[in-house]
Amino acid sequence: MDKKKNKWEESVAKTLKRFPERKETFTTSSDIEVQRLYDAENDQRERNYPGQYPYTRGIQPTMYRSRFWTMRQYAGFGSAKETNTRFRYLLDQGQTGLSVAFDLPTQIGYDSDDIMSEGEVGKVGVAIDTLQDMETLLNQIPLDKVSTSMTINAPAAVLLCMYIAVGEKQGVPLEKLTGTIQNDILKEYIARGTYIFPPKPSMRLITNIFEFCQEKVPKFNTISISGYHIREAGSNAVQEAAFTIANGIAYVDAAIESGLEVDSFAPRLAFFFNAHNNFFEEVAKFRAARRIWAKIMKEHYKAKDPKSWKLRFHTQTGGSTLTAQQPDNNIVRVTLQALAAVMGGTQSLHTNSRDEALSLPTEESARIALRTQQIIAHESGVADSIDPLGGSYYVEALTDEMEQKINEYLDQIKEIGGAVQAVEEGFMQREIHQNSYEIQKNIEKEEEVIVGLNKFKMDEEINPDLLKVDEELEKSQIETLQTIRKKRDQEAVDKALTELKENAKNTDSNLIPTILDAVRAYASVGEICNVLRDEFGEYTGL
Repeated sequence: MDKKKNKWEESVAKTLKRFPERKETFTTSSDIEVQRLYDAENDQRERNYPGQYPYTRGIQPTMYRSRFWTMRQYAGFGSAKETNTRFRYLLDQGQTGLSVAFDLPTQIGYDSDDIMSEGEVGKVGVAIDTLQDMETLLNQIPLDKVSTSMTINAPAAVLLCMYIAVGEKQGVPLEKLTGTIQNDILKEYIARGTYIFPPKPSMRLITNIFEFCQEKVPKFNTISISGYHIREAGSNAVQEAAFTIANGIAYVDAAIESGLEVDSFAPRLAFFFNAHNNFFEEVAKFRAARRIWAKIMKEHYKAKDPKSWKLRFHTQTGGSTLTAQQPDNNIVRVTLQALAAVMGGTQSLHTNSRDEALSLPTEESARIALRTQQIIAHESGVADSIDPLGGSYYVEALTDEMEQKINEYLDQIKEIGGAVQAVEEGFMQREIHQNSYEIQKNIEKEEEVIVGLNKFKMDEEINPDLLKVDEELEKSQIETLQTIRKKRDQEAVDKALTELKENAKNTDSNLIPTILDAVRAYASVGEICNVLRDEFGEYTGL
């Protein structure tokens, strides 16, 4: 230790006698100890540059100096017509990509008139029953110019086919369609719960999509491997990254087992992460995840195409961090989280609205959330230099430690037999539940401060203007669906559904072309999913 540092340590010891530190030990949310000071002794970096393997500093050589991240606000509520109005408003306000939220019945493959859908139609997203709803949703939105992300999993194949069919009706060649379907069923079993089919047929549908899009829709991202919901369920940052990457490995394995070459599909894999409040830990998480994925793809899977090595990801700010108390505080939280995503090198970003702990966002709240991104992009200067935190002793050391801890989890999951086996045994679920329990205990004991919730509280009446979905929407949606059923060519629907049933029995058959035929005939989401339910069965959990 040099003389200067010795002298500094002596001054610290004297200061601590008068001013003890706030805590005995400082840690991140993943229980990584934060040292008092990081300096050259912590710097174990292997020098690399943005756009170069293993992409710690970013996947593009110039990052945001060439173009900003895609500002993709997540939206969807009520009817397709209402959501189309919100989409066009957001595009007019400068949003650069769409992100669709579907209602719960659509997410689990039920039509709006199914008894299982009662009371849920249009409540947490837009209701989509048939191709006509998708046509309305995307009315006057040019699909050759606007990229669309769809948060849909179990029925992802059906909604993708609807999107393709709308593109056809607009005259847009399939090779010009761009966007992403979430299509990540493993995290549904782990954290979110909107699954339909058991793991094996679900993985078949996913690899069918990989194969179809590789040939027909080459610019569409065929999966968004999602850590967002894993984090929302109560994981820490290390668990979020580890379980997400483990799921990514499972999808790559399944695709290769189905006969696909790794470089034929890996460049279209995308990831989806959360951003929480511990700013430096979030930045380090993104940097570590990029490095780990690059090494896995190059060294384990022997991918030759550098595009296969790159972890491209969308980020959404942390919904579970928002409070109903003092909701304007959420604007500050979202700003910090968005800044961490940008400093961590995200490719696209959704910023949550201040009122989302209470309801779907109002138009004003959605605008403020979008303006948050725009101010970061255009006024802060943080996008002017690539990886501006690179070289920080703290960030580099934290990136290394995150990488180590993530790999420890990956080794555990590998020993279990991979992500699918770990899901079936409940390993990841148990880890998340335990961490969630610890978080709640710390909040209740005020060891973790949530401003306005357990400290700095105010006597307040929480009664902001909230967005409310019209209760008449469900009735109107059912009437629309029943009208479509009367008008459509039922013979064509029956033929397509019969073919789908036969193809589902043949494990070598790709189901996407048959689903596309059914969609074009205006078969409903529920009708298509029920055919597959009959053949595949339903997953009932552990």
